[in-house]
Amino acid sequence: MNITEAKKKIEELRKTIVYHNKKYYDDDAPEISDFEYDMLNNELKNLEKQFPELVTKESNTQKVGGTVRKGFKEVTHEVPLLSLQDVFSFEEVYEFDKRIKKQAEEFGETTNYVVETKIDGLSASLKYVQGKFVQGATRGNGQVGEDVTNNLATVKTIPKELKEKIDITVRGEVFIGKKEFEKMNEEIGYEDGNLFANARNAAARFSKTIR
Repeated sequence: MNITEAKKKIEELRKTIVYHNKKYYDDDAPEISDFEYDMLNNELKNLEKQFPELVTKESNTQKVGGTVRKGFKEVTHEVPLLSLQDVFSFEEVYEFDKRIKKQAEEFGETTNYVVETKIDGLSASLKYVQGKFVQGATRGNGQVGEDVTNNLATVKTIPKELKEKIDITVRGEVFIGKKEFEKMNEEIGYEDGNLFANARNAAARFSKTIR
C-alpha cells in the first residue's frame, strides 16, 4: 500500500469510527460489536504506525470518542480521563511490560501488577472535598465531561462521605450487573420492547438521564 492509498483508507476508517463513536458514547445505541469496533481502531492504529506522517491531532487514535451533550453543565477534568489501551497479542503485553520496567528502573523502582477482569461501564470521576462527595462527571472527550452529580448521587455504592477528610478525585466505572441487566431488559420488554443492547449502554443511559 502506498501513501495515497493509505491516506484514503485512513480517512474512511476515521469517518466510520466517528460514526460508531457517536452511536456508542453519545446515543448509547451501538450498531456493531465491541470486537468489530476494536478491529476498526486497530486497523487505523496499524496504518498510522506504518505512515506516521498521516497522523493528525484530530485522529480517533489521539482522543476519546465521547462528547458533552447539550443541556449538561461542562466539567473540565483536572487530570484527563483517557481511554485504556487495548492489546490483541501476547507480544503487545510483553512490550508493555518492557516499557514499564524500563521507566521504573530509571527511578530505581520495581514493578508490581494488579490484574482484574475489565468492567465495561461508563467512566466517571468522583470529586471529594474534605471527604464529602461534591461532584460527579462523565469522561466526555477526556478533557471535558458532563456534570452528573445528581445522577451519581442515586448510586448506593458510591460513598457520600469518606472516613478521612481529604480532597481527592477518584476515577471509576458506573456499571450494571448481569442479573440486574437481564431483569431490566425483561421488564422493558413487557412494556415497549425497546431493549438495551448491553449493560454498558443501560448504565450510561441511566447515568445521563436521571436529573
